[in-house]
Amino acid sequence: MLEDRWSVVRMSFSITMNLVLLLSTSILCIGVFSEEASKPDVVNVGAIFTFGTINGKVAKVAMKAAENDINSDPSVLGGRKLTISLHDSNYSSFLGIIGALQFMESDKVAIIGPQSSVMAHVLSHLVNELHVPLLSFTALDPSLSPLQYPFFVQTAPNDLFQMIAIAEMVSYFGWTDVIALFSDDDQSRNGIITLGDKLSERRCRISYKGALSPDLTATRSEVSRELAKIQMMESRVIVLHTFSKTGLLVFEVAKSLGMMGKGYVWIASSWLSTVLDSTSPLKSETANSIRGALTLRPHTPDSKRKRNFMSRWNQLSNGSIGFNPYGLYAYDTVWMIARAVKLLLDQGGTISFSNDSRLNAFVGRTLNLSALNTFDGGKQLLDNILETNMTGLTGPILFNQERSLINPSYDIINAIETGYQHIGYWSNYSGLSIVPPETLYSKKPNRSSSNQQLDSVVWPGGETTKPRGWVFPNNGRELRIGIPKRVSYRDFVLLVNGTDNVKGYCIDVFLAAIRLLPYAVPYRFIPFGDGHKNPSYYELVNKVSAGVFDGVVGDIAIVTNRTKMVDFTQPYIESGLVVVAPVNKISSSPWSFSRPFTPLMWAVTAAFFVIVGAVVWILEHRINDEFRGPPKQQIVTILWFSFSTMFFAHRENTVSSLGRLILIIWLFVVLIINSSYIASLTSILTVQQLSSPIKGIDTLISSNEPIGFQVGSFAENYLIEELNIPKSRLVSLGSPEEYAHALQSRRVAAIIDERPYVDLFLSDHCKFSIRGQEFTKSGWGFAFPKDSPLAIDMSTAILALSENGELQKIHDRWLSRKACSSDSSEAESEQLDLQSFWGLFLICGIACVLALLMYFSLMFRQFSRHCPEEPDSTSPVSSRSARLQTFLSFADGKVEKPKSSSKRKRESISGNGYHKGEESTFRSGRIERDISHERQSGGSWLVK
Repeated sequence: MLEDRWSVVRMSFSITMNLVLLLSTSILCIGVFSEEASKPDVVNVGAIFTFGTINGKVAKVAMKAAENDINSDPSVLGGRKLTISLHDSNYSSFLGIIGALQFMESDKVAIIGPQSSVMAHVLSHLVNELHVPLLSFTALDPSLSPLQYPFFVQTAPNDLFQMIAIAEMVSYFGWTDVIALFSDDDQSRNGIITLGDKLSERRCRISYKGALSPDLTATRSEVSRELAKIQMMESRVIVLHTFSKTGLLVFEVAKSLGMMGKGYVWIASSWLSTVLDSTSPLKSETANSIRGALTLRPHTPDSKRKRNFMSRWNQLSNGSIGFNPYGLYAYDTVWMIARAVKLLLDQGGTISFSNDSRLNAFVGRTLNLSALNTFDGGKQLLDNILETNMTGLTGPILFNQERSLINPSYDIINAIETGYQHIGYWSNYSGLSIVPPETLYSKKPNRSSSNQQLDSVVWPGGETTKPRGWVFPNNGRELRIGIPKRVSYRDFVLLVNGTDNVKGYCIDVFLAAIRLLPYAVPYRFIPFGDGHKNPSYYELVNKVSAGVFDGVVGDIAIVTNRTKMVDFTQPYIESGLVVVAPVNKISSSPWSFSRPFTPLMWAVTAAFFVIVGAVVWILEHRINDEFRGPPKQQIVTILWFSFSTMFFAHRENTVSSLGRLILIIWLFVVLIINSSYIASLTSILTVQQLSSPIKGIDTLISSNEPIGFQVGSFAENYLIEELNIPKSRLVSLGSPEEYAHALQSRRVAAIIDERPYVDLFLSDHCKFSIRGQEFTKSGWGFAFPKDSPLAIDMSTAILALSENGELQKIHDRWLSRKACSSDSSEAESEQLDLQSFWGLFLICGIACVLALLMYFSLMFRQFSRHCPEEPDSTSPVSSRSARLQTFLSFADGKVEKPKSSSKRKRESISGNGYHKGEESTFRSGRIERDISHERQSGGSWLVK
């Protein structure tokens, strides 16, 4: 019985253990199965392209080659297989979106494509939600921002860099205006917007934007209409940013319209380089239509791997399509995904997908959106892609912080008769160069204009000389040049009555400049004005900005408000406003010698003569016999000494150091005053002097007198707006005769006009003169529309005329006339006033004061030592009076320094201890005691 029970227990235990073992095995199998499910044997990647296009065909071959190379190397994915599923969007954005949705239903870890930026904008929103990285090497729209579309990655240089390259080419060749022709889709439109920004940074611009229907829908008639419109425009530099089908159609139509001939410049974006690379040989019609065009090709450094890949291209493609660089980018993009997936798995990540709860509401509906799964490892895979650091067929692959490939660069290609020629490179690092960019990366970047270089170009029409880049609008129509129909000062612009003949100084300058231009300029002059009065020059210039005239030639002053409307050439004559007023001849008089200085100047000069003489007398009186004597003699000495210094004829010698210092300073002042006086007096006596109460613009403004100006001149607005002169004070005058009559009759106090007019006026009217200086500085130039290249070329021609002397010859022929005899001194010699010399007087005065302070301080010290004050029992008043008398006697006394030892020895031998003239006594007994005490103490002073 017990044995039976034990058998049952053992059987139950055995069954239990078997169940536990079975359960454990099941759990282990489930875990292993789950782990293996997260690391599948196949990595699925999708690709969306239009495989009927050049880049679509190239991408298909390259991606399949990359797939085979990855699968042939087990170390890349750890033995897993990479599968790329291809979807042909067939030029349709709708089909492209459908293909993307299908890929997301079938759990693709990444999608390569789309080919166009139009689809990229839409699909980027989908992949952002489902966390599936989207990589494209052809959708290169600059507006596809990584901030807005974080799961979209551009694996080829963004079109931003292509537009920078084109802008630098335009600037390098010296063109300022371009015409942009583009397909009206996201990629082309945004590329042209970027080009406009980059051109403006280089002081260039897009003068016209021609939009064509998107690729495949553009028609020949549409292209013809747009090109015919462009043909009538000024710019001849055309940037074509589109796709191959539309681009080749544009060139074909341009060829038929004669727009691929001499003078035109065509710059195509990288689509043309793909045609040249992948379509060989080109049809003769196509080759002829693109001859002379420039284009860009993404630059990829040379390497052994690249050469090996290119060598087997024909085998890979079976000769169906030629190779171009986008095949390299397609190949590298696949490898980027493979390496990022391997890194994801090595990091412990999983390839798993989960349902989006937000799509559960669509379960059971016709559109099975709930089948769209979110890639759980998508964010990690995206980070791995952006951290790619490898060397591919395109060279080093590394993304910067803006998620752009480092060191983007392009080859610059010139289409020629035999195919194409390579003329240089562009790199974001070094700009334009004729050496490969990778050779410059180790050097310091130098983007200076002198360092930018390209080889010679064969331009449309077979020209090797750089085209000017612009022509006159409307295909050679004559320029409408407006000229002022003047009724006065017709030496500048003269329309011969009854004829179309125009001549004058301004006209001759214009014709001479036109002859120096390297091209012909058809033009015709159109007079502006009623012929009864001078026209308004503001209105004349405004006609240019309004499109009525293509330019204005004449005496047009370059002033601020006009430069806002038009562009001026280099000034061909200097100008500026001056004041003209009646003048009276100053007749000679017996007192003409006093005219150089103003009365105040005479008074101050005379006062300083006396002051300096007195100061020198004080400094020399005690030690110099020549400055001693009776009071009358001393006064005469002071006056004689001071005034004789005017002629440096003073006889008295100065002994003291302070006196000599004051005399040197004063003689310098006298020298300056004498020189100025002589120069001014010479001018007064030898040059005819004219006087007028009007000294210049300042005195005219403060006088409240009426002021005349020329009709049509900018002077009226300037006087009102800038100088705040009331309009009621201004009187309009129309001719030189009116000028003279108004001035003589005192109708106006003065006339303000431009210098060239005034010079002509004064050549015939000698009773008037220019007062003061020009108070504005400007010049005359020719006016053209804003940003007109003709203004630049004409400026260059005017400078050439100035350098070769022709401009001066024209001036002499029209404007040089015999001046009035009084014109030899148009400027009045003004009197010299104290303001011109107060600095000298100030220096001299300070020196005199300092010298006196030093002198008296020393003398007070000596007086205190030699004559100490003794207490007096008498009244303080009498004591102070006696003390003052003592000081005055001391100050008036004669002092000398002791003789030298040799001289004293000779005097001792002769039995005379002192020279007769060296003994001195004071009448005051007090002084005698002091002097005796001084002698006994060995003092150095002998008082006489």
